[in-house]
Amino acid sequence: MATCLTDGCTPSPFSCSFLVEWVFTRAFVTFCGGSLRVVMGTVDFGPYALTERRIARLTLVLGGIASAGGCFLFSIRVGAGVMIGALLAWVNFRWLKSALDAVARAATAQVEPSKTRVPLASLFGLIGRYFLIAVSVYVIFVFFRIPVLSMLVGLCALGAATIGASLYEVFQSWD
Repeated sequence: MATCLTDGCTPSPFSCSFLVEWVFTRAFVTFCGGSLRVVMGTVDFGPYALTERRIARLTLVLGGIASAGGCFLFSIRVGAGVMIGALLAWVNFRWLKSALDAVARAATAQVEPSKTRVPLASLFGLIGRYFLIAVSVYVIFVFFRIPVLSMLVGLCALGAATIGASLYEVFQSWD
């Protein structure tokens, strides 16, 4: 779907050319009566799967590094809280990925976009992950006395990993 002006360039979902083509594709489908199923069927998601795996790995790596730093600088409980938060962020990311993949499969598999039926398990995955995080943080805080702030810092590992993977994609495309 996405094309680049530079020969051999892999499009990134964060690049301007990808976003422009994505908007124009949706506009074509909406205003010209094109078929979204046909257009979306031509998308190759292979390059993005690598970035998703990179984000998942970086979440755990950055969480482990921050956890070791928390253990060294503060206490074992703070380090454990950061690692617990990073693990919850990783579970959140995996659950979100699988739910969105199911929604995308359901949307592209059905002929008429206005009557697209999203699987109920996917909707639960999209909403239930927040419930899982909230209950996990509460139970861990109450029963194990792990500081909430350290778990929140660990949850930020996903954001840091996403930024790191995005910067990697940007700098890799400069070659």
